[in-house]
Amino acid sequence: MSEFRIHHDVNELLSLLRVQGGDGAEVYIELLQKNRTPYVTTSVSAHSAKVKIAEFSRTPEDFLKKYDELKSKNTRHLDSLVYLLSKLTEDKETLHYLQQNAKERAELAANSATSSSTNFSIPSSTSKMSLQELEELRKQLGSVTANSSAQQPLELTRKMLRDKQNKKNSGQPIPVFPSWVYERPALIGDFLIGTSLSTDTTVPIGTLPLASQESMIVEDLLYVLIGVDGRYITAQALVGRQNRAFSLDPNLDLSIKELVTRILPVAASYSAVTRFIEEKSSFEYGQVNHALAAAMRTLIKEYMILITQLEHLQRQGLLSLQKLWFYIQPTMRTLEILASLATSVDKGECMGGSTLSLLHDKTFNYTGDSQAQELCLYLTKAASVPYFEILEKWIYRGIINDPYSEFMVEEHELQKEKIQEDYNDKYWDQRYTVVQQQIPSFLQKMADKILSTGKYLNVVRECGRDVTCPVAKEVIYTLKERAYVEQIEKAYNYASKVLLDFLMEEKELVAHLSRSIKHYFLMDQGDFFVHFMDLTEEELKKPVDDIITTRLEALLELALRMSTANTDPFKDDLKIDLMPHDLITQLLRVLAIETKQEKAIISADPTELTLSGLEAFSFDYIVKWPLSLIINRKALTRYQMLFRHMFYCKHVERQLCNVWISNKTAKQFSLHSAKWFAGAFTLRQRMLNFVQNIQYYMMFEVMEPTWHILEKNLKLVSEV
Repeated sequence: MSEFRIHHDVNELLSLLRVQGGDGAEVYIELLQKNRTPYVTTSVSAHSAKVKIAEFSRTPEDFLKKYDELKSKNTRHLDSLVYLLSKLTEDKETLHYLQQNAKERAELAANSATSSSTNFSIPSSTSKMSLQELEELRKQLGSVTANSSAQQPLELTRKMLRDKQNKKNSGQPIPVFPSWVYERPALIGDFLIGTSLSTDTTVPIGTLPLASQESMIVEDLLYVLIGVDGRYITAQALVGRQNRAFSLDPNLDLSIKELVTRILPVAASYSAVTRFIEEKSSFEYGQVNHALAAAMRTLIKEYMILITQLEHLQRQGLLSLQKLWFYIQPTMRTLEILASLATSVDKGECMGGSTLSLLHDKTFNYTGDSQAQELCLYLTKAASVPYFEILEKWIYRGIINDPYSEFMVEEHELQKEKIQEDYNDKYWDQRYTVVQQQIPSFLQKMADKILSTGKYLNVVRECGRDVTCPVAKEVIYTLKERAYVEQIEKAYNYASKVLLDFLMEEKELVAHLSRSIKHYFLMDQGDFFVHFMDLTEEELKKPVDDIITTRLEALLELALRMSTANTDPFKDDLKIDLMPHDLITQLLRVLAIETKQEKAIISADPTELTLSGLEAFSFDYIVKWPLSLIINRKALTRYQMLFRHMFYCKHVERQLCNVWISNKTAKQFSLHSAKWFAGAFTLRQRMLNFVQNIQYYMMFEVMEPTWHILEKNLKLVSEV
């Protein structure tokens, strides 16, 4: 976490807690920075923290229920938060303060609610509904909810996702399934509620002998296990995303009913997985969820083969209820895991990287259960294939092809030419950004390098050169994170070297810095400035509004041609810039960026006096892409402020030298009268010495040594 982020969070916390006075945020920030450690909350510490909070809480059941709910949604940093809360339970003083603060906030909220509620009154009811009308209305609402609660939200979700993705891919709309896919529920493979497909008359099962009851129930179970209602076992309607429940004939023998209730969770799991597969197979939910659904579909096919074989045994009269229970055992665990994953992805509304994070965490959680871990590993590998295809294109070629917004790097539309118009390097900082919730947990440590690798290659591609990493290998999901680290490191080193060589050799970055930036902005080219100031002296004395910029440009070109700067190949990139405010105002505006004073400074009148050309004058420099990533507007603004200060010092020195020349006329006076000039001459000489010495100090004691350090560091750089 950066220093600025810590500063922001501490101030935000102090504001929420309404802490005023004291030593301020700086003390807490300093303490946090001193005590930061790379400590990561482990599952053991998280479990003990959870137990501690549950013991401390007045309603431990509610806390544990909420924790499990958030955990099932794969909420990030949950364990770290729980660990922090467990530490707070040990600090009585802090707890007392927080309780007091919460009480005060609640009172404030209640007072504001009371004051706002005084503006209106609740009208009294003039008519009442009868009990019969109320019951009828309840039934109607219940039937509407049962019919549309599952479908309407799904339709709305699909539409919302589709609109978002079409907005992102305006030129290439995403494909959509035809409407009949959703309008025909019989295609889904799950239970059809409210439609009885069977025309057989049902014999009351309580009147049948035990053997016949078992035979009928086995037949029913084989239907229920593939999502079809039986005669005596029927599925109940779903409300929201709850698990499927079943109704059993109450006259069924108790011994049979006991065994049936053990088998029915398999049917409930099958129902949950089938719904998940059908829902996530839609294009709107992205490629990762689609791949996960496809992998689950493969496993469900194997399950269906098993049920077909059991049906064959049942027709031959070789399948009893006990045998069915025995044969279903291996599949029971598999479907339970699949249903658990499906429910977690649904609850967390996971897509792309967040789905992979959930699968990865589940895979690790099943350590010790080889069968469950192998199953999760298979699903994670299958689901990660489309994500890794996007990753490979990004780190090996610098291209993002992410139509469903699943990848950890998001692209924003920005024009690289605008980089010259902003103080901050927006193209580099904002064109590509990391989306935290889409970073798979197993790539979290490498997220910044993944972002930089693609950025480097993308810059070279923007310049018309096609680049492909020569050490490119297929990225395959594995529990060994070192495999990813090595591949990403190799891609990063290659991308960094390609861009560095491109900037240094082909685009001549060092030459631009040493020949142009240093010569012109740091006034390293002495004869050029003598020629230029001689030519423009009269023009720059005018008020800035009276200066003709094209005339200054012509004089600048003449000075460049007449001096040794004529040998500079980049001299045509030097331009004139007349600033709208003086140097002090410019400094204040820069220092006020992202502060409370920013609006006041920007709206304030820059100066009451009319600026002269000398006060407003500065050089500007045209930097072409991709050098503008390094010599950006922020850097050029700093060079301009240095130049304006140095240029004005040079102007003052020239003025004092002109005074010295004019003072030579004093020689024609007699010695007696010339002594009156002695004080003025001494003052002029002292001012001239001061100006020359401060210029010498700035140029040779400050800028020149620092420039040598810059050049030395540039020769040693190994990455951008």
